[in-house]
Amino acid sequence: MTSIQQTFSPIDGALYVERALASQAEIDAACARAVQVQAAWRQVPLGERQEICRKAVDAFVASKEAIAEELCWQMGRPIRYAAGEVGGFEERARYMIDVAEDALAPVRVPEKEGFTRYIRREPLGVVLVIAPWNYPYLTAVNAVMPAILAGNAVLLKHSAQTPLCAERMAEAFAAAGLPEGVFQYLHLSHADTEALIGSDAIDYVAFTGSVPGGAMVERAAAGRFIGVGLELGGKDPAYVRADADLDHAVEATIDGAFFNSGQSCCGIERIYVQEAIYDAFVEKAVALVKQYRLGRSDDPATTLGPVVRASAADFVREQVRDAVAQGAKTHIDPADFPADSAGTPYLAPQVLTDVDHRMRVMTEESFGPVVGIQKVRDDEEAIALMNDSAFGLTAAIFTRDVKAGEALGQRVETGTLFVNRCDYLDPALAWTGIKNSGRGCTLSRLGYESLTRPKSFHIKLEC
Repeated sequence: MTSIQQTFSPIDGALYVERALASQAEIDAACARAVQVQAAWRQVPLGERQEICRKAVDAFVASKEAIAEELCWQMGRPIRYAAGEVGGFEERARYMIDVAEDALAPVRVPEKEGFTRYIRREPLGVVLVIAPWNYPYLTAVNAVMPAILAGNAVLLKHSAQTPLCAERMAEAFAAAGLPEGVFQYLHLSHADTEALIGSDAIDYVAFTGSVPGGAMVERAAAGRFIGVGLELGGKDPAYVRADADLDHAVEATIDGAFFNSGQSCCGIERIYVQEAIYDAFVEKAVALVKQYRLGRSDDPATTLGPVVRASAADFVREQVRDAVAQGAKTHIDPADFPADSAGTPYLAPQVLTDVDHRMRVMTEESFGPVVGIQKVRDDEEAIALMNDSAFGLTAAIFTRDVKAGEALGQRVETGTLFVNRCDYLDPALAWTGIKNSGRGCTLSRLGYESLTRPKSFHIKLEC
């Protein structure tokens, strides 16, 4: 009996799309096809692989408007911003295509008389990519594109909230002439996903999602001796020093906290501000947040859409209630955002002060439109609080003294350290995290290392 996967739009709660979940026979067939075709795909010259991938990006970008509308309805991104994800997909994909030749080139070692020695980067085989709904294209492309360029075959399991994203990527690769079977997608249940990770057909798993989800991936892959890349979110801090450009710091951190309704693993979830400018920062931040317009994502005037589902909104509301019960102060009246409604995904933004690390909102991932702003005395207190977290994905420091910001950044426990910006992935830099933010690396030249294995050649020229 075939099971059906249903996607309900956060815009109106209506059924938006439904798909049949893959049967065991379909899963087995996809795995066999991937293993078979990968043996031939790895032999295709890199230049040809790059050209196919470039054509795939062209085909994807050509469907930008339709993709943006689908994204808006599937996960609630305001339509005025939804097309931006296509631009981000293109930027990351083209960068990884362009650096593939250098990243995958043989590693030469010092010459040794009578010998030829070098290290090749060999593809792993079949890569399983498990992608989330919040940035469904940006998270997927980080692993999909370099995996294919490196000579692997890819199976993509996308979130049940954004199934059309997997299908759009498949359409683009098909239009580009990618051999059938090199890229496939499967709509899967959680149980079948877990079983697939344990399958002998899978040689690497790239997972983006929750900490419990990452733990499941590690358990399912245990004993198979395959690589696992885990990007598991964060509780990312920003520190605003007294010498910062105040207007810029407010604009950047508030956008970092509330873009995509706060549903970003590298969004700003806690802000520490030096006491000399604290009151001014809070005043400007609250004024800026009050300018957001909460509403339906398909309304071009909306700047803050619904969160993905009502339960996610309820979780944030609970965090806020708990913080207030412990002495926090709210600065936004939900009544000023008429679309806010209990029991729905529509949630007014919230700014909290008088917060501390006893409160869940300052330590537990919120993944919604709320941010706490805490006053600090100096750099030492700020660094201690930034590091007082189970997560370590990104962190930001705002200061006019860039050298001081860079020096402080050396002490912050994080995968990416920003100075005077936040909430951005530069494809030239390694995307990685520490602590509960996961392990492994995507993007940059280093991103190819986890998707390949080194193979050494040691050749004696004469016997």
